[in-house]
Amino acid sequence: MVEFRILGPLEALVDGAPVALGGSKQRAVLALLLFDAGRVVASDRLIDAIWSGSPPPTASASLQNFISQLRKALGPETIETRPPGYRIRLATEQLDLAQLRRLVDEARSSDPSRRAQVLGEALALWRGEPLAELAYESFAEPEIARLSEMRLALIEEWAEAELAIGHHSDLVGQLEELVQKHPLRERLRAQLMLALYRSGRQADALEAYQVGRKRLVEELGVEPSPLLRQTQAAILRQEASPPAAGTTPAREHFEEVASNLLAGRLSIVVGTDVEQMTVELARRFALEADRPELPRIAEAVAMLNGAGPLYDTLHSLAEANGVPTTLHHFLATLPQLLRARGAPQPLLVTTSFDLSLEHALDEAGERYDSVCYIASGPYRGSFSHITADGETTPIERPNRYASQLSSDRRTVVLHLQGRLDTSPERAWESFAVTEDDFIRYGDIAGRLPVVLAARLRRTHLLVLGYTLSDWTLRVVLERLFGEEAVGYRSWSVHPAPSALEREFWRRRGVDVVDMAPAVYIAELEAVIT
Repeated sequence: MVEFRILGPLEALVDGAPVALGGSKQRAVLALLLFDAGRVVASDRLIDAIWSGSPPPTASASLQNFISQLRKALGPETIETRPPGYRIRLATEQLDLAQLRRLVDEARSSDPSRRAQVLGEALALWRGEPLAELAYESFAEPEIARLSEMRLALIEEWAEAELAIGHHSDLVGQLEELVQKHPLRERLRAQLMLALYRSGRQADALEAYQVGRKRLVEELGVEPSPLLRQTQAAILRQEASPPAAGTTPAREHFEEVASNLLAGRLSIVVGTDVEQMTVELARRFALEADRPELPRIAEAVAMLNGAGPLYDTLHSLAEANGVPTTLHHFLATLPQLLRARGAPQPLLVTTSFDLSLEHALDEAGERYDSVCYIASGPYRGSFSHITADGETTPIERPNRYASQLSSDRRTVVLHLQGRLDTSPERAWESFAVTEDDFIRYGDIAGRLPVVLAARLRRTHLLVLGYTLSDWTLRVVLERLFGEEAVGYRSWSVHPAPSALEREFWRRRGVDVVDMAPAVYIAELEAVIT
């Protein structure tokens, strides 16, 4: 079996033995194929990346030679020729990054003790700086930055789990070293403060806060986030056990949410991994993605390459991301639970373009309606109604479009930014993604079918995994509620929310729960069942 490792220097092993991968350009070709494992990477993109946009006349022949040499080293079946380029197909166990993602998914649905163990196994997969030999290659920089950020975020999640099971003293040394390397990373500093305090070192914990505050003020001109300030305040009050960021809320919280959910009084909003999509889009078109702003990157792609290539790429990304997760499968169990209680069927809102929710509902044997925003064409700014059978109708009179979307009968999946169309014609495919799309977003609340707009205003909201880098929900909340707070007690679930995100939700009257959505749903499901 062939195995690949990118969580450190690029390596390949055949039956456990390392193999030579050739020179820097040949290794770069392999890295680019691994970045898009399972998908075709165009020859033009490979050539442009490995020669930094200035390929020699012999580039095509050289690329073919690199592929030939890699096949000799790795086996002829490892890399497939698929127009317009090449594809490397791998099982999860063949790529360390895929193994890491599997472990993280398992950890986020486990109790703290098991979570700490599994995250420790995931972190052990790192062998140093990711793709260190490609650090100065422009095509690799976004991927390296993403992997490095992933490592830090996982360290924070691991430390959170270790704190939750009482390993305070054991963590102090590691957290001190990490905070020294990343002095402006507030979650790490808060964790260090907690570890010190719970180890009987209150003075050192308060000193860590003061040092962090000084760095933030001097280097960024900002005061510490609510997370740091609240941790300091809890230590000053000498609370027996100040809560860590990401600590699971009390059971009463989940019982309240479950009660509203099972009574049909809760609408669920599922956010999008905007940063990952931004990085993928930027990488495919060799653009800098120094800030994870999808509209800005999409606008640049549309201007430089045209709308066609942009939407074709978004189509492929949405298609590849359409595999339901444990979160989607849980949501697909709700229709049956609500029917058994005589409650209205769920309203599931998403800012994603993919069909993960629909696929999960299909697998559960549930009937549903999709309502999708239309970002282009003669019905731009309106919504379309798509039945589970694929019949599509533009909703031209939203105030009169009620009986067709009765939540008493069927679940409704509301796509606020449009969605993938899997038919060959892609006639109703629509993605609101560029800055121009959002400028034209207009009176979106007025164009929603009135039955859906009313339900969003008159139910509690549970918002899962939404960040402020996703513009859509901010616009919709503004159109639905104006400057008023959300009318019913609601919750936003997101790991390590920034100070800006906390303030945004506070103004909306929404409680912030600092947890990964998958972990939160696992806790909620335990209460429901």
